[in-house]
Amino acid sequence: MKVVIDKAIPYVDGVLEPYAETLYRDGGAFSREDAADADMLVVRTRTRCDAALLEGSAVKLIATATIGFDHIDMEYCAARGIEVVTAEGCNAAGVLQWVAGVLAMSAAAGGMRPENTTLGIVGVGHVGSLVERYARDWGFRVLRCDPPRAAREGGDFVSLDEIMAESDIVTLHTPLDASTRHMIDSRAIGLMRPDGMIVNASRGEVADTRALLDAPQRLFLDVWEREPDIDRRLLEKAVVATPHIAGYSAQGKANATAAAVAAAARRFGLPLAGWYPPQVHPAARRAISWEEMCATVRDYCDLAAQSATLKSRPEAFESLRNGYDYREEYF
Repeated sequence: MKVVIDKAIPYVDGVLEPYAETLYRDGGAFSREDAADADMLVVRTRTRCDAALLEGSAVKLIATATIGFDHIDMEYCAARGIEVVTAEGCNAAGVLQWVAGVLAMSAAAGGMRPENTTLGIVGVGHVGSLVERYARDWGFRVLRCDPPRAAREGGDFVSLDEIMAESDIVTLHTPLDASTRHMIDSRAIGLMRPDGMIVNASRGEVADTRALLDAPQRLFLDVWEREPDIDRRLLEKAVVATPHIAGYSAQGKANATAAAVAAAARRFGLPLAGWYPPQVHPAARRAISWEEMCATVRDYCDLAAQSATLKSRPEAFESLRNGYDYREEYF
């Protein structure tokens, strides 16, 4: 058995070695030769899994240590019997903490209070649902937009236009697909109050860079089009600018690696069911008041410092991302 692993995935070194030949590669350097005789790939968003990589290979399973899968050609994999497993929900609390940092920063800068603020959530899956739960507890009026869930469940979901028109803050937590690419365009932005906030911790391509450059709203961005070659004008404009690390908590990364190992254990019959990185203590969700969150979140997620670093070293986007010091989840 052979497994090719993105070497930036933490906590996995030595775990599969007793059972498989393991090969570690940079995420952007997986080759067709690497995959040719591999049974499994363990990847992140930097590895494009499509015919160019997989044609003629022995790959049976791709485990991505991410919640998104837009880097994987799902139709190609399905047609060739290649199983794809994601780590859905793994980093929801980490992204929540990043969004909380944005909210706390805005409150400190402008006196924003939850009880006077409408928060619009676009994409109410694992991440968006957790943001919704805490935002409601903190006193925000919350609007939700999630067309797939609305179609399945009904309920009080609203349209994107309503979210944009009625929200003081719009936070994006959608997957990237044909329906969400550039959903935040100049038309959508034109519906929003000019002194509002746009927060994106989903995928850069969900928002049109050209539209954001012309937007009067304040921008809080963790994700960018064409990463790592991000638009320097947008970087300078953003109030918060981080290198795609919103979900980079120790527990989120541990959850993702554990999901990949669990997929290998199930598919190939390895004695690793229930494995979790021993270096990490799982976090438990707890309630936290608005006041406590605002007083403490910077100790765990200092967005001002992280933004200053990226703005001063934009060419180091990838190294800042890969070398990020995973923060602890504390609520």
